[in-house]
Amino acid sequence: MTGGREKPGPAGGPRPEVLLALFGAALLLFNFPLLAVWNVPVTVLGLPLLPVALFAIWAGLVALLALASERPRNGGDGAP
Repeated sequence: MTGGREKPGPAGGPRPEVLLALFGAALLLFNFPLLAVWNVPVTVLGLPLLPVALFAIWAGLVALLALASERPRNGGDGAP
């Protein structure tokens, strides 16, 4: 009897390496040296560049996490 807990497998979510890479990318992108690049007096569609860049970076990371977390539709064994 397993007690209702299963070991995480390849179909149980993204690989730890992918999560670690996304975390590292987020850490770098949301840190001071790279954020200073976006802190210029420029507007995008009337909005300051820094908040637009922050939102775009955040949305991109969420999209990458969603792609990494998506389970394969063919059963996960690699066969079509």
